[in-house]
Amino acid sequence: MMCGAPSATMPATAETQEIADKVKTQLEEKENQKFDVFKAVSFKKQVVAGLNIFIKVDVGDEKYVHLRVFEALPHENKPLTLSSYQTNKEKHDELTYF
Repeated sequence: MMCGAPSATMPATAETQEIADKVKTQLEEKENQKFDVFKAVSFKKQVVAGLNIFIKVDVGDEKYVHLRVFEALPHENKPLTLSSYQTNKEKHDELTYF
């Protein structure tokens, strides 16, 4: 994978779901709401000084959120961070850099 350019969109994996689950509470706190449905649908990765992971998440009622999760380099020993997110997304909305 080239440094700087996001990967192609790929179907979500068990690992993608695990990452989404780890930042779910951060999103719920920022949005002041609970998500009963929180299913990772697809993702992209971008190598930076660490890793940006863009995840499209189905939150039920045909609504989606796009998450940008930052994974620090292993030696930094830092937790996953929800760096940014977009709400009011739909199934057909492309996962792009934000």
